Amino acid sequence: MGTQIIVNPVQSKEELYKSLLPQIQSLLGGESDLIANLSNVSAALKMCFSYYSWVGFYLKRGNELVLGPFQGKPACVRIAMGKGVCGTAAERKETVIVPDVRKFPGHIFCDPNSCSEIVVPIIKGDLRGVMDIDSVSINSFDEIDRKYLEKLVQMLVHYF
Repeated sequence: MGTQIIVNPVQSKEELYKSLLPQIQSLLGGESDLIANLSNVSAALKMCFSYYSWVGFYLKRGNELVLGPFQGKPACVRIAMGKGVCGTAAERKETVIVPDVRKFPGHIFCDPNSCSEIVVPIIKGDLRGVMDIDSVSINSFDEIDRKYLEKLVQMLVHYF
């Protein structure tokens, strides 16, 4: 199983995702451990996208989300369902894109430098967790990010 990720930094965002997703699938290979896989996915995404300031996962434990593998600054450990962007995406069971977190009611400021965010729920029968990505720039995430990050989460659902 290869552990090297190769991307061309001058690719468009969509080309970068198209190049990266098969490499992540290969990186996951035959590994069955959830934490190992989420850790490698976090590292690969953070390495490849310069506008990602934080990439990680929150796993559903009871009625809250608990911090899982991530890349970036230390983060909030527990998030209640329905609270902040992560809890909102989890409760709605749909991807939430926030162009400016300062305008999102109830945003939880784990990192005061975070300006925009995308959260993709992980659903296998029921909610299993969320993938959370932050940026220090406003308006970093769009429908291209949604499309490919949702595809990535579908690759990961198998491991939950």
